[in-house]
Amino acid sequence: MSEIGSIIQLISVLALPMLMAITFHEVAHGFVADKLGDHTARLAGRLTLNPISHLDMVGTLVFIMTRMIGWAKPVPVNPHNLKNPIKDMMWVAMAGPAANLILGAIFAVIYRWIGGMPVPENKFLLMIIDPVGLMIYYSVVINIGLAIFNIIPLPPLDGGRIMTGILPRKQTLQFSEIEPYGFIILLVLIISGAVDKTIVPVIEFVINIFLGRPI
Repeated sequence: MSEIGSIIQLISVLALPMLMAITFHEVAHGFVADKLGDHTARLAGRLTLNPISHLDMVGTLVFIMTRMIGWAKPVPVNPHNLKNPIKDMMWVAMAGPAANLILGAIFAVIYRWIGGMPVPENKFLLMIIDPVGLMIYYSVVINIGLAIFNIIPLPPLDGGRIMTGILPRKQTLQFSEIEPYGFIILLVLIISGAVDKTIVPVIEFVINIFLGRPI
């Protein structure tokens, strides 16, 4: 198979798991914010399961390159509409990774169930089961990867929002000063390989737990 053919095949397998993971991640943020009093996401049309509304070009390319981590276009949230902006933003931030962990657990159960089935002798069934099994596997990987990657305590990632809800007010103000540089810091961590050495092993560890593999 040519290199271009391999890339097309990879994208076709990754596409649905990736789109589902980022869609539920962002909708979970918007849904919780909506319930806590901020209707910005709903008014902006972001409480939708249409994945096109949530795609971020750079984050999508990172997904394709790493097959594990990346990001979507953030759902707009206005903290001033929340009753307790700092604490409520923490719950909004936690909603996205939580949704991914739930999805990852569901697909892990399905993957383990399929793995326990007898291998069919019919070649046509194998042609269907193999790519479907691979898509379910990547659904586990991407959802867990997205959840853990996003809880890195670095604004503007969800982990940064969670930290602002945990830290004392003085430290929160100091920590928030990092946010304008957060995206640049994040790209440096990815390009330098720091994420591969620190976050990816954690992701792989959790994936093995979900899939019942030896650790």
